[in-house]
Amino acid sequence: MTARETSGEAAPLRVAFALGSATGGSARHVAALAAGCRAAGLAVSILAPAPTLALLRAHARVETFSLNISGRPRPATDLVTVVRLRNRLASWRSDVVHAHGVRAGAFAALAIAGTGQSNRGLRSLAPSRHRRPALVVTVHNAPPAGRRGRLVYGVLERICAWRADLVLCASADLTARMRDLGAAEVQQFDVPAPETTQPSLAEVAKARADIGAGDRPVVLAVARLAPQKGLDVLIGAAGRWRHRDPQPCTVIAGDGPLAAALRAQASRVQADVLLLGSRQDVPALLELADVVVVPSRWEARALILQEAMRSGKPIVATSVGGTPELVGGDSASDECGALLIPPDDPAALAAAVTAVLDDPSLAARLRQAAKARSAALPTEMDAVNAAIATYARLAAGRS
Repeated sequence: MTARETSGEAAPLRVAFALGSATGGSARHVAALAAGCRAAGLAVSILAPAPTLALLRAHARVETFSLNISGRPRPATDLVTVVRLRNRLASWRSDVVHAHGVRAGAFAALAIAGTGQSNRGLRSLAPSRHRRPALVVTVHNAPPAGRRGRLVYGVLERICAWRADLVLCASADLTARMRDLGAAEVQQFDVPAPETTQPSLAEVAKARADIGAGDRPVVLAVARLAPQKGLDVLIGAAGRWRHRDPQPCTVIAGDGPLAAALRAQASRVQADVLLLGSRQDVPALLELADVVVVPSRWEARALILQEAMRSGKPIVATSVGGTPELVGGDSASDECGALLIPPDDPAALAAAVTAVLDDPSLAARLRQAAKARSAALPTEMDAVNAAIATYARLAAGRS
């Protein structure tokens, strides 16, 4: 698939994945792409911080290289990282670099700038002596909250828009944003949830015992305990339904920096909220859920939302980012796979959840719509095949 030949045969396409710190959907997506590309005969390398590599190795057995793509600007450290990334890409002779996240994308753009040319004055950076690799950047997230964070993020976005050969976006709003910033080629690219198996009776029984809800309804959220996920809004809603009989058991699976603050909030509003921490038995938890809640302030294509749809669970979610497109648009429609509400509105969230609990016909309609909608969702193999075709096209253009 490339112009290089070894022993008379075309050498395999060489794809380097670059990403920063990742624990959720983006890490699982990269692992799936890397494993799929490796299985298809491509040469694959992943460049990421050591903790991210440890997570990815559990899902993708490919060559790795530790690279400190930090989450915050650190000029001296970042310069060293760019130099190490440039040297690695040059020595590994990458055909395509696929960076995930605008920070990794900006680092990759700077690392490969000028490669394939004379590069006079850049000898200390060990420039590549073959053509410049094609650069693909996947944008997974919207800008963060806070003025300083948005300013830095905006700079990184522009570097990616102006230097990448192709920008892939996880939702339509991100696609429009990167197109407005001047990206030469922008496409929406699905980030599908991995296929899961039906949990065993023993797994479900263990999850039921861990929750200890008895016969009470279970309201489930699965998310990183971070501001974007809106779990404080869920706890505020749980405080509003604490007087119901029986009181719903609100279960949150996941870990993150807000664990202590969320526990304190639950105690303050006297809500029955159980924080389970990180769990590996999400399918079993879904089996027990009466309602799945996704209260995020922004999402592209939340993996838990896709998993809940495939499980045929009633879903209450915020109408943000790519969620309406994923579940089918207008929540008033019978084809919509979720009950959509505004973000940051505990009263609306409480009303929606209690409506589902109190109305069996509404719950049944949501279950049916979610299951039907999930049948059209792309699979991880669909994403792998689309990625390989994209890499081959871009590499051929460099030949």
